[in-house]
Amino acid sequence: MTLTTAKRFTIEEYHRLTELGFFAASDRLELIRGEIVNMAAKGTAHTTCCSNLLEELALLLAGKAKLRCQDPITLPNHHSEPEPDFTIVQKKADNYLLAHPLPADILLIVEISDSTLKYDREIKLPLYAEAGITNYWLFNLVDNHLEVYSQPLQELNGNFTYRLKEIFLPNQQIALPNFSDLLLDLSKVFPQLDR
Repeated sequence: MTLTTAKRFTIEEYHRLTELGFFAASDRLELIRGEIVNMAAKGTAHTTCCSNLLEELALLLAGKAKLRCQDPITLPNHHSEPEPDFTIVQKKADNYLLAHPLPADILLIVEISDSTLKYDREIKLPLYAEAGITNYWLFNLVDNHLEVYSQPLQELNGNFTYRLKEIFLPNQQIALPNFSDLLLDLSKVFPQLDR
């Protein structure tokens, strides 16, 4: 019996493949724990939520932090370069020209989930917790609520998760982490036909 194993890539190898034109410009990929993963296509609810959230977060964060939309972050100890729907990062003098944000730069990661809900909970959530990302929001479009995760922790069995999970409904407001005075009105974010 011959055993086969998948080739795992380092972040440097992934970048080199990109530089060499190994991937098509239209490819939507991310590196997760050394595996190159195709990103799911976005439905209309996902796109609407993303557009609404971009508009609201840009207004709230202007001049206070950097908002990145579907751009890579680097998790070097985990051979990962995911592309969350949104990342709020600290402002830096180089504006992240020299490198993608690292865990120490990240104030909040946001994923919008419909068809990717299981993946965002079972793969990305433990990855972000293990990397020490303190705040992770999951816009759950299946159940129509926001899942707010904070305080990463390693369980006795070695798995990583978050100690706190809160649920916010589409008619509520929530303060942005590290900016208690900035309230996001979720009724302006969740897709609704009666706008």
